[in-house]
Amino acid sequence: CHNNCPYKVRRFNWFDWTDRGAWEEPMTRMLNPDIWVRPKGVMEKCTFCIQRIRKAKDVAKDEKRKVRDGEVIPACAQTCPTNAITFGNLLDQESQVFKKSQSEREFRVLEALGTSPAIHYLRKEEHA
Repeated sequence: CHNNCPYKVRRFNWFDWTDRGAWEEPMTRMLNPDIWVRPKGVMEKCTFCIQRIRKAKDVAKDEKRKVRDGEVIPACAQTCPTNAITFGNLLDQESQVFKKSQSEREFRVLEALGTSPAIHYLRKEEHA
C-alpha cells in the first residue's frame, strides 16, 4: 500500500513506541493508551483519532441521538493554533465542514485521478 498510495501518506512505523525507556519526561506522556499507534513493523495512516469518533458515537447512541456537529474534534484540530482544521460529517448539509466544502476556494488533492478524496482544502484567500 505504501508504493501505491497516490497521496503518499502511508508510512512504515520503524520505531517501537511502546519502549518507555526510549523517552525522557515529559515526552513519555505521548505514550497515552487512549491514542492508538500500531507496533513497529506496521504501515500507518491517520485515522482522524478514531478513538474520539467511536467515543462520540457511543455517547450519542446511549443518548439515542445523532453525533452533533463539532462534537468530535481530532487532536490535530484541537491543537491547531490557527483553527485551520475543521472536522465533521460532509453528508450533513447543516455542518460547518459541509458549508466550508461548498466554498469557491475548495479543492481536493488528486481528485482528477478518480480517488474521491474525503479531505477538502481551501485555497488561500486573495485580498485585493
